[in-house]
Amino acid sequence: MAERDHGGTGVITRTHSETERKLKKPPRYKVLVHNDDYTTREFVVDVLRGIFHKPEPEAVQIMLHVHQNGVGVAGVYTYEVAEMKVRQVDALSQEREFPLMLTIEPQDDE
Repeated sequence: MAERDHGGTGVITRTHSETERKLKKPPRYKVLVHNDDYTTREFVVDVLRGIFHKPEPEAVQIMLHVHQNGVGVAGVYTYEVAEMKVRQVDALSQEREFPLMLTIEPQDDE
């Protein structure tokens, strides 16, 4: 860390080299939507639009992927945000009496 006095003012600032100040990004987590035989496609699209803020075409694409493959990614977030979104979907699913299941898993390092 270097210290500098700016023009005899008595104000000293400290600077950190870039290697000292490298900040690590928080880990990211995928929110996965799982297919079931009871939850309607419309409800899944509504969840993707309302809770995950996906535009209609992307929400439909994700829903179809889930329907055809059994699971799909709704979004990637920090753990706290992912957990909050899962809780929101769980509450809405219970209210509407759908068994829609979401899970969280770590995102693969790229």
